[in-house]
Amino acid sequence: SGINITYKILFNDAVAMTGGQGFDGPMTVQSIIQQMFAEGAKQVTVVSDDPDKFTLSSGIPANVKVYDRKDLDIVQREMREIEGVTVLIYEQVCAAEKRRRRKRGIIPDPPRRIFINDDVCEGCGDCGVKSNCVSVLPLETQFGRKRVIDQSACNKDYSCANGLCPSFVSVIGGKMRKNSSSANLSEEWTFLPEPTLPEINGTYNIVLTGVGGTGLVTIGALLGMAAHIEKRGVGILDMIGLAQKGGAVLSHLRIGNSPDDIHSPRIASQGADLVIGGDLVVTGGQKTLSVIKPGHTKLVVNSYELITGDFTKNADMLFPSLQIKQSIQKIAGTNQTEFLDASRLATALIGDTIATNIFMLGFAFQRGLIPLEQSSIEKAMEINGLSVESNKLAFLWGRRTAHDGKRVRELTGSIVAGFGLKEPPEGLDELIQHRADVLKDYQNKAYVQRYLKLVERVRTLETDRVPGSVAFTEAVASYYYKLLAYKDEYEVARLYTNGDFMKKIRGRFEGDFKLKLHLAPPIFSKRDPHTGEPIKTAYGSWMLTAMKFLSRFKFLRGTAFDPFGKTVERKMERRLILEYEQTIEELLRGFSKKNHVLAVEIAKIPEQIRGYDLVKQRHVESAKSHEKLLLEEFRNSTGISATPKIAETVS
Repeated sequence: SGINITYKILFNDAVAMTGGQGFDGPMTVQSIIQQMFAEGAKQVTVVSDDPDKFTLSSGIPANVKVYDRKDLDIVQREMREIEGVTVLIYEQVCAAEKRRRRKRGIIPDPPRRIFINDDVCEGCGDCGVKSNCVSVLPLETQFGRKRVIDQSACNKDYSCANGLCPSFVSVIGGKMRKNSSSANLSEEWTFLPEPTLPEINGTYNIVLTGVGGTGLVTIGALLGMAAHIEKRGVGILDMIGLAQKGGAVLSHLRIGNSPDDIHSPRIASQGADLVIGGDLVVTGGQKTLSVIKPGHTKLVVNSYELITGDFTKNADMLFPSLQIKQSIQKIAGTNQTEFLDASRLATALIGDTIATNIFMLGFAFQRGLIPLEQSSIEKAMEINGLSVESNKLAFLWGRRTAHDGKRVRELTGSIVAGFGLKEPPEGLDELIQHRADVLKDYQNKAYVQRYLKLVERVRTLETDRVPGSVAFTEAVASYYYKLLAYKDEYEVARLYTNGDFMKKIRGRFEGDFKLKLHLAPPIFSKRDPHTGEPIKTAYGSWMLTAMKFLSRFKFLRGTAFDPFGKTVERKMERRLILEYEQTIEELLRGFSKKNHVLAVEIAKIPEQIRGYDLVKQRHVESAKSHEKLLLEEFRNSTGISATPKIAETVS
């Protein structure tokens, strides 16, 4: 018809919405290309995660260009300018199907994992933008939100490592460390009482909630098999929606004394006896809330804040855990609901987040909420044949937690604290002292005095004009520090070689492994001609030796002899420090109880400045626009004109 249009065909080696079923009849990228040309396409282009397999010898026509998937946006923008019908074929095996095949041994499991050095991470979220992956999770620290890879859920796509950030490390070989010798996890408990099992009157109805890729459907299957072993009736209805790792999953499980008791597998409104909530968001959804009978249904809910897919687009996304818990308790009743941080506990105890749902099953069993024998459940695990001993251990630790949760938390405290758990809030004095100590390691004592001088001036004024408040001082103490401790080449080198990084690596991995650091050194790296971003290269562990050497030259930072100091990014970072000092001086001149809240908000502006290189520049532009509006409001409240620009230049 001559219409200008580009069709995009996703060839992912499986039929959509079928759970990974193969095609009817042979179908290949090569055959699709031939068909498209036969139907009149002017141009056909292939984009793949493995472009090397599409060669002339593989049957790809000479007039078909093949690109790496990282070039997708560039390719599709070029194709939209071509007149007539064009076709873009994107070839990559479905991530969920690839995961299944690796688990079954059909295809090899790459001996490579991605690890994020959270000390280097700036929390900018560029890795989430590049990968669109829900296995890149938020890590709350005393320095703000960083990122961490959920190794249990990771599909080993590796595209997150393309994020414009030097914090990404490939760990090649070895394996994930299971458990930790720092806690006596193998301790034998001499007394673990057998629970009183609930009676089955007609049917006992259990609703399981969670997200795809966490083994929730398997829990329903295990309980179904356990009921079958006891010659009971059972009905299971899995509602998994789209085949999407991270998507909502609900399983209805009805257990009767005989098969004749099961008339329908679906649990009616307000018909649940028990809800095992593996995910807080799904448990708080309307489909789950509708099966809860107030005052009757018991709930055991995982309180871990498993972030949703929106986090890949909104790095500042806040999890509404309190509101969700309140909505659940409002319907079920406070006495009917029990929340526990099962994901962190299971990971600390078993070493794998996949163990979470089995852990919760054990917890519910020990609470007397599962109408099946322990022996039947464990026999079902053996019949399933996958990770039998690990599953039995997770089930046992769930029981132990239900019996003596305080003791379990004491055993796992040090491990849980390192799994994305925000450190306890510090007092103001401790905060200032800690930041001063870090700045001393960052540069020198003179740098520390520069920091303390401004912070103490702010503290004195706030104490005088807004007695009892430390919000302004805390903001300056935190964010003046953040600007002073900008992560240049010397600091990144120090953070990789001060011992903390290798301690974390050895805490998560064991065996014979090698490290590859994904970096874009400013002097050596070329820039992508389309995006302008520096192109990252993987460097071996020898780079750590070079970094150790480089970190010793931090005294050159900001001097005329600093080889990195002339770059646009370094000039910008030094200018930001001077501008922040100037802004705080202006706030001090007009500071009062009336504009106290506004002053705190302005002092927190550096929170919005994150990332490296072009990512950081974009954040700076956005933060400065916001700061300009707030400063205008502050000046209007005081009648004081803007402070003249600092004469000192940053060269």
